[in-house]
Amino acid sequence: MLPSKVVRHKAGRLVPVLLAGLILAACSGQGPQQTSNVNIQGPATGRSDYYLQQVQQSSDDSKTDWQLLAIRALLKEGKYPQAGDQIKQLPQQLSDTQQQELQLLRAQMLIGQQDFNGAQQLLGQLKTAGMSQDQLARFYGLQIAAAQNRPSLALLRAYIAQEPLLQGADHQSNIDATWQALTQMTKDQLSNLVINADENTLQGWLDLLNTWHTNSQDPEMLKAAIKDWQTRYPVNPAAKTLPTALSQVQNFSKASTSTIALLLPLNGQAQIFANAIQKGFNDAKNGVLTATPAPQPQTAATPATGDASAQQPSAATPAATADNNAVVSPAAAAVTPDQNAQPQTAAAAPAPATPAPAASAGDSNAQVKVYDTSSQPIQQVMQQAQQDGATIVVGPLLKSDVETVANSNSPLNVLALNEPEQIQNHPNICYFALSPEDEARDAAHHMWDQGKRQPLLLLPRNSYGDRVGKAFAQEWQTLGGSTVLQQRFGSVGELKQGINSGAGINLSGTPLIVEPAQSQGVSIAGLTIPAPQTSAPAADASGGSIDSVYIVASQDELQLIKPMIAMRTSSRNNIALYASSRSFQAGAGPDFRLEMDGLQFSDIPLLSGTNPALMQQAAKSFNNDYSLVRLYAMGIDAWTLANHFNQMRQVPGFAIDGNTGKLSATPDCVINRKLAWNQYRQGQIVPVQ
Repeated sequence: MLPSKVVRHKAGRLVPVLLAGLILAACSGQGPQQTSNVNIQGPATGRSDYYLQQVQQSSDDSKTDWQLLAIRALLKEGKYPQAGDQIKQLPQQLSDTQQQELQLLRAQMLIGQQDFNGAQQLLGQLKTAGMSQDQLARFYGLQIAAAQNRPSLALLRAYIAQEPLLQGADHQSNIDATWQALTQMTKDQLSNLVINADENTLQGWLDLLNTWHTNSQDPEMLKAAIKDWQTRYPVNPAAKTLPTALSQVQNFSKASTSTIALLLPLNGQAQIFANAIQKGFNDAKNGVLTATPAPQPQTAATPATGDASAQQPSAATPAATADNNAVVSPAAAAVTPDQNAQPQTAAAAPAPATPAPAASAGDSNAQVKVYDTSSQPIQQVMQQAQQDGATIVVGPLLKSDVETVANSNSPLNVLALNEPEQIQNHPNICYFALSPEDEARDAAHHMWDQGKRQPLLLLPRNSYGDRVGKAFAQEWQTLGGSTVLQQRFGSVGELKQGINSGAGINLSGTPLIVEPAQSQGVSIAGLTIPAPQTSAPAADASGGSIDSVYIVASQDELQLIKPMIAMRTSSRNNIALYASSRSFQAGAGPDFRLEMDGLQFSDIPLLSGTNPALMQQAAKSFNNDYSLVRLYAMGIDAWTLANHFNQMRQVPGFAIDGNTGKLSATPDCVINRKLAWNQYRQGQIVPVQ
């Protein structure tokens, strides 16, 4: 038998071993509990490489959660192939919480891959019960992203459901986006809305929209109407936080036009264009324009003002003595004032109620001083205008001068008569131009609204064709269209050779690849879905699916191109033909109009018959040069825009029925022009309804 002291000594040596074993057992028992520290329902702020490292270092119990977080980070970083690989490596057996998170990630991946229909179907199968606040915000954000900014009742409901889950900048963005979706809805959509009786928030939003439509043309009335709405809907989110566009109205004040500086090149090659603009500007200021027919029958019954009635006879007299009325009268006779062609409103632009009239009288006592931008640098001209007390600048006209002014940080309000290559958003600058790009974008909207989806562009083989093609293609993709096809043509001589040889024009082309006008990435309330990494889809060059052709050609070129298309196209194909205003010139007789039967073309309202007397007066003044008549109309509209500068800059939805188009402003205050569209039909020119 061993001594007792020896036994006690050995027992004492065993105690640390037992304690170590117990500690290890306790640690191993805590392994599964580590999963609770991996919260897949909360925010994920780490990068994918961190989460992937955790996947490699974790046990099976927490590995799946780390994988889900890694997939989420990979999607946020736009690494879709890697995210797909991680999804394939997930185990078959997932908990309900993990399965719910995986479905959200799958929907996000489908959106990133541009499969919006698939994402909507997947989201429609998800149940929101059991989702965390973060997951709910992401769920509604995915619904919003899958809607592709196309206004609908479902989109409005998603924004409204997401709003209580957001704070700070994300909350304001939600309010602004809800308002944007509302204002983009068409009249048909709004009239067919059916909402539930308990949707009080949505009803409040709709009432705010009606308030805006009713008062958008009068800033003071709009301010009062918004305050009244806030009183009636005190708990509506927009009552507490107005949309940014409407909050600007609260600070509205009319811009001063007491002293106007008109900046034009009075010498050199641009002088003839400047003279036409200056004449239109002065005629509008002095009130010597032929009175425009009232746009609505009930308005026509209202007695005219003293100035208008006094000016109409004197303005109409010279037009009646024009020696070439037969040249300009066909369009005027075919397009009567009450049938004025109004371009169809694109989904992205709401139609404001009762636009301001064209050639507004404005401040007839305003002092207008003309400065020659061709005689000295534009910086000196701007400084001189400021020293002379100018309160607003209209001009300059040349693009290089506009870019200089945009970079000068001038304190003066500026209505530039051109657009720089890169638009700069300044609170005191608006851009107004008669550019071919502007017309091409309008054509894209018009053709899209008529249901066309596979257009072919027939463009001249020069830089002008490049500019028009790029603008059309970018706008088409913004609307949701695919890559458009283009075909180039040469001189009139080449076209004549083609028609003499019987070659005709086959409706096929090559893809016109352009960079998107803006990033297609989506960021909604912290949810980031990068732009797709795939290249632009290849377009079909066979021409078999072409449903429309947009032709940018002169009158002589169009007279050859249209029959050449007919030579290679069956009349049963029902291909719609469209042309730019470049083809509409004085001198087109009845034979030309018959040859163009069915073709639609765009032009400014003044040349589309909205005011036949003024059109004849202007045509006589410029010897039937329609290019100068368009610049004359631009001068008229420049006067009106100058007198409504702050309305265009600050009041959302403000619009003017101008002589160059229906005028509205983008957030950068680029003046959009919705043109009039007409059609040749049985030898006449009629408005497109």
